[in-house]
Amino acid sequence: MEQPRKKELKIGFDAKRIVRNRTGLGNYCRTLVNGIHAEEPGLDITLYAPDRGADDLREQVALPYRYCSWAVGRSLWRARWMVKDLKRDGITLFHGLSGELPSGLRRAGIWGIVTIHDLIFLRHPEYYKPIDRWLYERKFRSTLREADLIIAISECTKRDIMELGGVSEDKIRVVYQDCGTLFKRRATEEELAEARRAYDLPPRYVLQVGTVEERKNAALAVEALRDLPTDVHLVLVGRPTKYADSLHRSSRVHLLSGVPTRLLPAIYQQAAVFVYPSRYEGFGIPIIEAIHSGLPVVAATGSCLEEAGGPDSLYVSPDDPHGLANAIGELLGSDNAERVRRSQEYVKRFEGSRMARRVIELYREG
Repeated sequence: MEQPRKKELKIGFDAKRIVRNRTGLGNYCRTLVNGIHAEEPGLDITLYAPDRGADDLREQVALPYRYCSWAVGRSLWRARWMVKDLKRDGITLFHGLSGELPSGLRRAGIWGIVTIHDLIFLRHPEYYKPIDRWLYERKFRSTLREADLIIAISECTKRDIMELGGVSEDKIRVVYQDCGTLFKRRATEEELAEARRAYDLPPRYVLQVGTVEERKNAALAVEALRDLPTDVHLVLVGRPTKYADSLHRSSRVHLLSGVPTRLLPAIYQQAAVFVYPSRYEGFGIPIIEAIHSGLPVVAATGSCLEEAGGPDSLYVSPDDPHGLANAIGELLGSDNAERVRRSQEYVKRFEGSRMARRVIELYREG
């Protein structure tokens, strides 16, 4: 169907992640919606969430919300019955921000756009329980039927959608992600000191940020630590899992969980090197956060991380601990000011204002 003309645009967003998720998808959704509102304040926008979520997260996006009125069955509302509310409210375009669109959207005459972040459940099914894989794939196939346009967050994700979803290239647009603005300013001396005290940060450390799960491959960084000088420590920041319990731990490995977002920049900015040996990602926002924090980066080959880190970061195989140790050692022994400067210039292409403008352009396509 035809895209609504500018004066007819009335946009609905899936706000589940906005009100529930503190990192990752939540940051993407909040950054994008706030960016769109800042770029074009006159747009008619409504956010649809299954519940009110967390007050502090909801308040970060000061736009009208609609919530599921059901006491139970909120997942079903989001998957299907939300469409009745969209029609009631006169929504002409609905954007699923986290890989899902409600069933019946196309039949209701509402233009559907979806952002797909990754297809790891299809590319690496070994990291998921069978029931989860089945549910994710079912939602993915349903979303493809409803979507008029797909936003991929990287060229890597675009290739996956084409290959694993059988989607034609002309239905997909790549729009990169940005990190939160918090990481683009220097932490105060008070914040730096508070982070050091709260988490007993070592004087010299390599940092990895993200859920400590098998796919993120923290074991490679732990193993690489053995080949580095004994005063170099590894700090892992992220939600712990059973995988984290399996890591070989020593006094040089520090696992931090429950870190408030406001202190995370202070932890980044006191590190020497950032590592991201993940076996597969849709994009790799922690790399962008690290570069804005002034860190040189070592990441893994094999997915999209070269897109995120650019040509001045270093890349190694996710199965090569000695290669990782050598790359970290190279950065520890170098003046990285020029490398970081070039990387910071590179990541300007991911700025939220550019992302928001590009998405608004897509809303205008017809």
